[in-house]
Amino acid sequence: MYQTLHKREKEQFCKLFKQDQLTNFEDRFKVMEVFMQTDGHVSSDQMIERLNASGHQMDPEFVRDTLKLMCQYGFASKQQFGNGDILYEHRHLGQHHDHMVCTKCGKIVEFEDPQLESLQIQAAARHGFHLLQHKMEMYGICAPCMSQRQELLPLSEAPKGERLVIARLDGGPTARAHMMAMGLRIGDQVEVITNSGQGQLVIGVDYKRIVLGRGMAQKLLVQVNPCKP
Repeated sequence: MYQTLHKREKEQFCKLFKQDQLTNFEDRFKVMEVFMQTDGHVSSDQMIERLNASGHQMDPEFVRDTLKLMCQYGFASKQQFGNGDILYEHRHLGQHHDHMVCTKCGKIVEFEDPQLESLQIQAAARHGFHLLQHKMEMYGICAPCMSQRQELLPLSEAPKGERLVIARLDGGPTARAHMMAMGLRIGDQVEVITNSGQGQLVIGVDYKRIVLGRGMAQKLLVQVNPCKP
């Protein structure tokens, strides 16, 4: 199926790019061919590496310009996920998919759900919108990363967006008094609002925002809410 689809895409690429008399057509077509052989999402730097590996030495700016044109003509789409990197993927007419992104390893999973698509159209209609396009990105932790994670982990290592339960405090009376003074208790459900991996982090507890130093966050051990479905 995809071989037929890619063949058709290349034929349309040739027709449109020649029709508009774009310069350096042969080199642009080489970029298209390597791109079509690439699964998933790829950055411009990765495309340059793959072109070099295929024996096509090209100016990086030329490759980036060609990817931009491919997006303009609808052969590729540009995505920017949580880490800010710009990635490109195939765009096939009449097809749509959404994304799940693992915040731990960066893995991107494409998925299609007709029921979800229908619900989005219905939601738009309820608000008086004629839906033209949409983009859904779901962020979480993939199964392989979850299987490697310890049951208890320091709050300092919890990613942004995670909802957890405080299970234990590794510290003496001073640390416990500090925890109590901040309004935290064992068993509290917390949401990680910000965590850059260094310095302070912000959590939400009972509709309150609490700023934690990294030292305190390392002493608080948390776990996934066992009651959460």
